[in-house]
Amino acid sequence: MTIILNHTIVPARDKRAAAQFFARIFGLHADAKGGHFAPVRVNDTLTLLFDDGEEFESHHYAFHVSDAEFDAIFGRIREAKLAYGSAPWSLDDAKLNDWNGGRGVYFRDPYGHVLELMTVPQ
Repeated sequence: MTIILNHTIVPARDKRAAAQFFARIFGLHADAKGGHFAPVRVNDTLTLLFDDGEEFESHHYAFHVSDAEFDAIFGRIREAKLAYGSAPWSLDDAKLNDWNGGRGVYFRDPYGHVLELMTVPQ
């Protein structure tokens, strides 16, 4: 059996705003009728369920994307004037990395989670 991550809960101080932010940057759609959670379907097998939380630790979410998806998402990161960087320890150096022969970038969402894009998986 292949194990596939189906969903995970993403804590935020405002679940609807966080889902909208993520959906906008990644070119996806937030489900306005999500019930308790504010879901964003990432692909056929993964949904992020945003939920309200007062206190939570920062999480790291890494996404393998195509070159075209990288270009589109990175364009929206720059358009939103978000700080970005080449590594988790350099989140604001305004550089990309070329690890594994691809391109990668890290940035924070408004709630402190670190989001990573990579064109070649680790």
